[in-house]
Amino acid sequence: MQISAKITSKGQITVPLKVRTALGVKEGDKLVFEQNGDEMVVRPQKRESRFAKYAGIGNPGIGKGREAVIRFVRGLRDPE
Repeated sequence: MQISAKITSKGQITVPLKVRTALGVKEGDKLVFEQNGDEMVVRPQKRESRFAKYAGIGNPGIGKGREAVIRFVRGLRDPE
């Protein structure tokens, strides 16, 4: 795919729809520009999962992650 975009006097561009679709980005997402030799690579900035803020919300007293859950379950089995 080869698509061009014009830079405004303020240094802004509009990312064409086909490029946004190919990158999987939407309004509010960020793009990262990386120089790789003579080329410039544009990629979406990794974003936190939209569910990350809910991690552990239904498990008061249990830490995050697999190991915390295993410790909790073992504690239920053997309370010593």
